Amino acid sequence: MKRDEIEVGVLRAMMMRNRMKASSAVGGNGSGLARAALAGVMVLGLGQAAFANDTRELKPVSVRGDVNMTPASGRDDPDAPLQILVSLSEQKLDVYRGTTLISSSRVSSGKPGHGTPTGVFSILEKRKRHFSNIYDNAPMPYMQRLTWSGIALHQGHVPNRPASHGCVRLPKGFAAELFSMTERGGHVIVTRGATHPGMIESAALPGALARPTEVASLSDASGLRPGLPVSDSDPATVASIESMDVAPLAEEPLRILITRHPPVSKVRELQRMLASLDYGPGPVDGVAGRRTRAATQDFQNAMDLPATGEADDITMARLYREAGESRPRSGRIYVRRKFREIYSSDIDLADADAPLGTHLYTLIGREGARQKARWMGVTAADGDGADARSVLDRITWTDEARAFVEDRLAIGSSLMVTDRPFRLHSGLGTDFVVMTRQ
Repeated sequence: MKRDEIEVGVLRAMMMRNRMKASSAVGGNGSGLARAALAGVMVLGLGQAAFANDTRELKPVSVRGDVNMTPASGRDDPDAPLQILVSLSEQKLDVYRGTTLISSSRVSSGKPGHGTPTGVFSILEKRKRHFSNIYDNAPMPYMQRLTWSGIALHQGHVPNRPASHGCVRLPKGFAAELFSMTERGGHVIVTRGATHPGMIESAALPGALARPTEVASLSDASGLRPGLPVSDSDPATVASIESMDVAPLAEEPLRILITRHPPVSKVRELQRMLASLDYGPGPVDGVAGRRTRAATQDFQNAMDLPATGEADDITMARLYREAGESRPRSGRIYVRRKFREIYSSDIDLADADAPLGTHLYTLIGREGARQKARWMGVTAADGDGADARSVLDRITWTDEARAFVEDRLAIGSSLMVTDRPFRLHSGLGTDFVVMTRQ
């Protein structure tokens, strides 16, 4: 039996198993059908190999500060979002549901001179029948577009080496099955080496902090009156919440990106504030000439600061204070939904000049009486030691930004932290696309 047919058979059996589990949960006879499906796989002699990956354990990682990253649970949660990871060095594609590996396939990526870009992408478009408008109308069945510049997942010839013009080719049967599993907007992470997701906890992730619960109380015949906010940890509140059926959020998932604030010329800011305070620094042109240095020394002398004539941190902080302005925040957050930007704001990012790398965090579920958010994280590119855990320690949200996001947070929402440019490939009709290598 061919490898592609084996992979398709395994994937179909696993999908049937999950559907039957859901059917059994509402009183159906799914468990018997699921056993039959698994028995069919065993008859083919595939059972042990097929489901070895389904309970793959991730290696524990160390705890750092208020950030904790733990191994995968090994369970297959049918409600968790799908995520696709492609390793160029291994010529392999992994499909995860939450942190559980549910399927893998060999692939063929871009050959020398036509390399497949690495980074974080989203599925922008899906077409069962598609033909290239670049390479002689070449067929690209089961096309799942990652960029509007021509990079996609699609069915094609898959030798044991990179052979495409930049796309990721998939075996025939697997391409069809993967196409049936994914949705527009799903994330695809392409990396040089192998990577995998793990559960992660941090106060910097939305939904990680307890928020007050509004409790309604009975009044007279007029009906209900609002109650006072109480803590979610109050025993009476917890008991009441646990007795309820919590409806799933109906909103579309958010796409959130946090990056450094666009750079502002320190000299230009120095000149602007010195001019506003009538110190005469000359033109606000970002050039630290003689007049700017003299004006800076005059200000420093007036404030009893060392008269260096330089825009050091102490001088800049005093300038903002004297000018009645707040010091600019070092980070910026952008929020999209359905490929459209709906919010942006400044936030605080500690050590803003230090590398961030590129990391993706995905909300895969909620748990407990307080519906605590469960996040997983994966690194698309390290930033000289800035891993998926440590980079979260550097983020401080404003109350406004956190409230905006948490009020709209739905399962499948994602947060990307990056120091790479994103606007070039993140125009209209896209999620945030960040290429770590082109």
